[in-house]
Amino acid sequence: MKVTEVKVFPVNEDRLKAYVSITLDNCFVVRDLKVIQGTSGLFVAMPSKKRKDGQFRDIAHPLNQETRAMIEDLIFEAYEKELKSMGETLVSLKRQKAPGSDYGNDDY
Repeated sequence: MKVTEVKVFPVNEDRLKAYVSITLDNCFVVRDLKVIQGTSGLFVAMPSKKRKDGQFRDIAHPLNQETRAMIEDLIFEAYEKELKSMGETLVSLKRQKAPGSDYGNDDY
């Protein structure tokens, strides 16, 4: 099995940092994975559903530690890349010349 695509959707919430979708072998999508800020750092939560008794149960999850580590590594790599991309976008937006202004023109 190979993860062929990782899509990261950052959010600006207290503990929840991003929603993630992964595609396996270009033919199966798993949505609603989450990047969460825990007490000792970031972690990936698998998609889950709240049961009648109030507990959450994973809907889909890796069956072994090796697969979990591989998925988490790819998600954290994509998450970091997305954050860097957003930072570059924010910087370029701040530097963008506003209509009708002389911003960026050093000839005073």
